[in-house]
Amino acid sequence: MKVIVTTVGPTLDSPVDPRFGRAAMFLLVDTETGAVSAHDNAQNLNAAQGAGIQAAEAASRLGAKAVLTGHCGPKAFRALHAAGIQIYLGARGTAREAVEQFTKGLLKPAGAADVAGHWA
Repeated sequence: MKVIVTTVGPTLDSPVDPRFGRAAMFLLVDTETGAVSAHDNAQNLNAAQGAGIQAAEAASRLGAKAVLTGHCGPKAFRALHAAGIQIYLGARGTAREAVEQFTKGLLKPAGAADVAGHWA
């Protein structure tokens, strides 16, 4: 399964960025093959508005089936849900640790956003 981990850097050893829409980077990880690719999210990190929706569109274009992040606002949550992407909140540590938490079933799918819009 292809999952996106929000991070502050381009490797599996990078810390998880707790923000979805304004995360510095997206790591696309294939949990079946172990393939990893880094994707810059600077355009959304610095966006005046719409960061979460644009980040959700990027996640969909990358083919992600799940997002592992710390927190997710309501507009991003709705956009991800509409794209059929499952959201897993509460990811922490490094990207590698977040993927391990996910594959071990320690992260549970979110039923709703957990922060207000424009959360920084």
